[in-house]
Amino acid sequence: MPVKDFFHDIVRTALEKDGWLITADPLVLSIGLRSVFIDLGAEKLIAAERGTEKIAVEVKSFLSPSPISDLETAWGQFFLYARALQKQEPDRRLYLAVNETIFQTLFAEEAGQLLLEEPGFHLIVFNPTTTEIVLWK
Repeated sequence: MPVKDFFHDIVRTALEKDGWLITADPLVLSIGLRSVFIDLGAEKLIAAERGTEKIAVEVKSFLSPSPISDLETAWGQFFLYARALQKQEPDRRLYLAVNETIFQTLFAEEAGQLLLEEPGFHLIVFNPTTTEIVLWK
């Protein structure tokens, strides 16, 4: 089992405060003989007519000395997990969760913008102090 990300529990709390039911911690997917661990799986009842919305959330702290290296890792993980999720749980949407400071700095730069422009990429921005989600993108 991989080590939990620094902000893992904060994102879990923020999702619960936003009305999400955590259904997996972590969400385990198989890729052939290997397993990958997406940080969180969650569900939310949208409306009686629409049913349940399902998401998977990969939490990233960007705490290494190289934010670009962290971005490269997050990018690769996101799209590997998204592809596996598409095959195994196509009704579940994958999100990358980052804190507000990273969103306002790294994702405001050209490198972060490239990822935001990527088709199929989804982002959750959270405030680690208030443990609240401030943006779904």
